[in-house]
Amino acid sequence: MAKEKTESPTVKKTSIASKEKPKKLKKPKTTTHPPYFQMIKEALMNLKEKNGSSPYAIAKQIEEKYKPVLPENFRKTLSLQLKNSVAKGKLVKIRASYKLSETTTRTTRQQQQKKKMETRSKKAASKPEMVTKKKRRAKKPRQVKSIKSPGSKKVLRASAS
Repeated sequence: MAKEKTESPTVKKTSIASKEKPKKLKKPKTTTHPPYFQMIKEALMNLKEKNGSSPYAIAKQIEEKYKPVLPENFRKTLSLQLKNSVAKGKLVKIRASYKLSETTTRTTRQQQQKKKMETRSKKAASKPEMVTKKKRRAKKPRQVKSIKSPGSKKVLRASAS
């Protein structure tokens, strides 16, 4: 009598069995706030400080506007973004304050002027042209005040005494 080999009913784990595990779903990014540099730029434009704004003031300005959508660690990220922006040349660091560089301010001013022109053209296109000219008043020439010479005062004083 020979011993017969029988296969055990246990299932061996293979790579197929490990693939059947349910994968964890990744949370979708829910950042509805604009990019950090755009928020920084808006804060600096609103603060309008001559010598730049402190990181605290910038953070406070951003927090007022975007508080419900900002992450918990936004102050840390903001400080990193400020340093990176200085390295890229978008911001200038003056002592412990930051302000927009000259190239950045030029581009933002040009963008604002373009937006104003676009909105004006849209308004003009939507309204029918109404020609109403205001009548200008003719400016009257000012009368020149007589200039008294200081010598005449001396003459009056001398005659009075």
